[in-house]
Amino acid sequence: MSMFAEVTLYRELLAFVRHVPFRVAASLAIIGFFGLAAIAPKVLQTHDPLAIDLSSSLRSPSITHWLGTDQLGRDVYSRVLEGAGQSLAIGIGATALSMSIALVLGVAAALAGGVFDSLLSRIFDLLFAIPTLLLALVFVTIFGPSVPTEVIAVGLGTAPGYARMIRGQMLSVKGTAYVEAAKALGHPFPRIVWRHILPNAMNPLTAMVTIGVGQAIIWASGLAFLGLGVAPPAPEWGALLNAGRNYVIYAWWLEIIPGLAVTSFALSLTVIGRHLQDRLEGKS
Repeated sequence: MSMFAEVTLYRELLAFVRHVPFRVAASLAIIGFFGLAAIAPKVLQTHDPLAIDLSSSLRSPSITHWLGTDQLGRDVYSRVLEGAGQSLAIGIGATALSMSIALVLGVAAALAGGVFDSLLSRIFDLLFAIPTLLLALVFVTIFGPSVPTEVIAVGLGTAPGYARMIRGQMLSVKGTAYVEAAKALGHPFPRIVWRHILPNAMNPLTAMVTIGVGQAIIWASGLAFLGLGVAPPAPEWGALLNAGRNYVIYAWWLEIIPGLAVTSFALSLTVIGRHLQDRLEGKS
């Protein structure tokens, strides 16, 4: 690479960095950190997350244990990083499941119309009226706590809301002038759906997928906090919150640290989702 090309590349990168808001850059850094922890936790860990050392139990944050230890002397920092993989898997899996269900039902309701649309809309309203956590609680209670169960429970609980949004977006695009123009030109309806309605209806939902992952992680952590999540000794973030609640008076870090992990990651995904939404709508 020539000197001129290197200078040009450097200027382009510098211009890109200058135009990225600080909140977006910070959010990307947090997501990247936990993403790396989920893929290769050993790279960032300082201790074995499952190693028990009773002589070091409930140690406060120090140079040896950056975020303290739990009741069994296990390093909290390493356990939070180890749990990132399970938490992200639950969030991504639940969002993928809920979006898949919502796409099928929302698109079918919008395109079919008539009685079928009215029936599905009433079902959406009924399910949407049931709190997501309550629906997930019933499912986990019946089938038992595990990662797949949490994925299905949270996915089913959040699907009705996404289905309503997809249906509304589809109906909005379905009545636009360019769709009517395509019909007037004699284009087949399947082609109109595939080339015009679906791409324009799904475009704004890109940001919702990002936000949905963070929301799914929060729902899953809530289930685990109630004792209906992944069984110990798995260091999933919700399980860490559940394990530390009995020691909150004596060892605050057992609740604060996993809580910060959940909050910071979910908030970062929300910031990125909002930023993508603004870019898609031409606001930034």
